[in-house]
Amino acid sequence: MIRHLVACLIALALGTATGPAGAREVLPAIPTPQEAPIALLVDASSGQVLYTREAARRFVPASITKVMTTYVAFEMMRAGRLSPSKQFAMDAAAFRDWHRKGSTMFLGLSEPVSVDTLLHGITTVSANDGAIVLAKGAAGSVEGWVALMNIKARQLGMRDSHFGLPNGWMDEGRTYVSARDLALLGRTLVTRHSQLYHRYYGQRSYSFNGITQQNHDPITGVVPGADGIKTGFTEQAGYGFLGTAQRGGERLVMVVAGVDDGKTRRKAAQEFMEWGFTAFDRHVLLPEHARLGVADVQGGASRQVGLVAADAVSALLPHGTTAKFAAILHYAGPIRAPIRRGEQIAQLEVRIDGKRSHWLPVLAAEAVPRANIFQRLVNGLLGLFG
Repeated sequence: MIRHLVACLIALALGTATGPAGAREVLPAIPTPQEAPIALLVDASSGQVLYTREAARRFVPASITKVMTTYVAFEMMRAGRLSPSKQFAMDAAAFRDWHRKGSTMFLGLSEPVSVDTLLHGITTVSANDGAIVLAKGAAGSVEGWVALMNIKARQLGMRDSHFGLPNGWMDEGRTYVSARDLALLGRTLVTRHSQLYHRYYGQRSYSFNGITQQNHDPITGVVPGADGIKTGFTEQAGYGFLGTAQRGGERLVMVVAGVDDGKTRRKAAQEFMEWGFTAFDRHVLLPEHARLGVADVQGGASRQVGLVAADAVSALLPHGTTAKFAAILHYAGPIRAPIRRGEQIAQLEVRIDGKRSHWLPVLAAEAVPRANIFQRLVNGLLGLFG
């Protein structure tokens, strides 16, 4: 049977939302992100873009690269292929090339260090040596680890990114990203690996071998709700930052890049994030696990499966503004059985007048096993007679 794309309008999600009664149509001016050539702010739960400038432009991320290194490590830990207690050591080649090179946690030659310690060093003090030791230990070689980084980037849909080293050190332009891709990586890191994220990110300092170093994160501990993620700087890249904060269950992810100096980056990041939380109202279109409809099933005990929203379907609007919303369900169907309950089998496109669509996962409301012989016969007869 030919698989086809199904797109249907969900009437329940079609409507108009307005700001608070009597509110003026006020959208505070964007503050110092004007001083960042590249800037992006997104709602973490929906991916809705709240502000964008040059989001698809490729640039050198410097140490922000280490976010992908930690994401790969988190994925391996989730799969049971890497233990936090596993120990690796810096070999002679790594010591020669990376001992005290740039940001470092001062690893010694042949000194056994746990994955847990390496990850703290990478996330908090941006340890170039720690990223190399983790890569070689977990993947067997730096090249093998970098291959994993690029595989994960493709799986996430990071279309404008490529990685050449685990730590973001200058590599003649082989490593590049876009703000759009970094925001996607940040959203996925926080939502898919929430517990690991909170364990390793958001620390203001870290001590190893009697040396305490400070985190250069410009918003954590300053902007309410901020808890990461990673700064980057080289002469080639300038100053950049991938950051996130959460207030009252609402999480935003931001990118600023290409900034001329650290002071400007700090001011831009702090004011940009604060603007995001104060300039918008959230409007809930559909509650969490709302039933959205059904999808056709091929070869299943049932000919259809219910579709539910993974989370509440919402959108952010500037204070006092009005907009029409439409939610459109997309899936490639019929969907082949077996289907697990809670499996993502469709997407919901949320359209807001005058804004770019954002997409949300849609899950199977129930399990649909493969049809037995009798069920296949019944399904065939039903198909013949409509």
